[in-house]
Amino acid sequence: MKNYLNFETDIKDLENELNQLKDPYNQEGLSEVETEKISKLQNEINDKLKNIYSNLDQWQTTLVARHEDRPKAKFFIYNIFENFIPLSGDRYYGEDKSVLAGFGKFENKSVLVIGQEKGEDLDSRLKRNFGMMRPEGYRKCIRLMKLANKFNIPVISFIDTPGAYPGIGAEQRGQAEAIASSIECCMSLKVPIISIIIGEGGSGGAIALASANKVLMLENAIYSVISPEGCASILWRDPSKSLEAAKAMKLTANELLKIRIIDEIIQEPIGGAHRNKKQIISSIKTALIKSLEEFKNYTREEIFEQRKKKFLNIGRQKSFITFSKDEISLVEKDNFFALVKKNCLKYKNKLIIAFLLFVIVGLFII
Repeated sequence: MKNYLNFETDIKDLENELNQLKDPYNQEGLSEVETEKISKLQNEINDKLKNIYSNLDQWQTTLVARHEDRPKAKFFIYNIFENFIPLSGDRYYGEDKSVLAGFGKFENKSVLVIGQEKGEDLDSRLKRNFGMMRPEGYRKCIRLMKLANKFNIPVISFIDTPGAYPGIGAEQRGQAEAIASSIECCMSLKVPIISIIIGEGGSGGAIALASANKVLMLENAIYSVISPEGCASILWRDPSKSLEAAKAMKLTANELLKIRIIDEIIQEPIGGAHRNKKQIISSIKTALIKSLEEFKNYTREEIFEQRKKKFLNIGRQKSFITFSKDEISLVEKDNFFALVKKNCLKYKNKLIIAFLLFVIVGLFII
């Protein structure tokens, strides 16, 4: 049974009609299948899907990113990689089922695969903690990333989480430290890291595994510091203002590409990734091959430097705007102070003489 979002009611009606036409049995018994009408209706559905999904607002995109039928990390891992061997445990506390991690083969080469897994039904979602990782999950990933670094194996991560688990037990076991250590580990590796945001990329729970050489993002995924509902609750004390929050947060793929938070958008099939899973697998494979090929001739030091420069340059090419009337950018302010400093150093002697003269004249006047 398909799940439909609230803006897909027209699609739901048309697809129900299409299913009835495809069924050769009706109330009167066996009937003739009207292929011409079926074809016409299918084209109408495709046109409506194209029109709806090309005009999604930020909140609708968030709903698509959270869609129940959207392919999850486990689906991609077992359909893209060969001989995947999952590994468990952080060697400190225990196993975290919300993250799948292990070694596999991609294009006949060994890779470390990490995937944040939400689960497909209620039982698996409870088991996977809805994709919210605990400290032991991050520590497991750190352990495996260090192992991959030792044997010069690339790392591929699939990001899909509403955020790190905020429970008391997780905080007692050092949630913040585990996330910080995971970021540090990602940034220090000397093998390529490719991260793909396939659904929700929420808060530190996402950036802990997305501090990568290349961050790719599915067209209808989201990537933000907090959920729109959480942002609306903090700013307006009103979770119903999620649309306003989503617009302000710039969490969609197109907006994030403009400010270079991400590096590339992977196009989804018409109607979202959940409507054609074979096509999205093919698109992700192509993007991974291309991304790994880019680092083929890089040395280990060059890979490390590329990642470091990538994150240091965020916000420099296209400056962020401060909340002021004249809209002076942070970069422009930095350039202004740098210019003042440069001129002060250049004319240092003249400025000292001018200051001394000013003091002497002031003393005579007194």
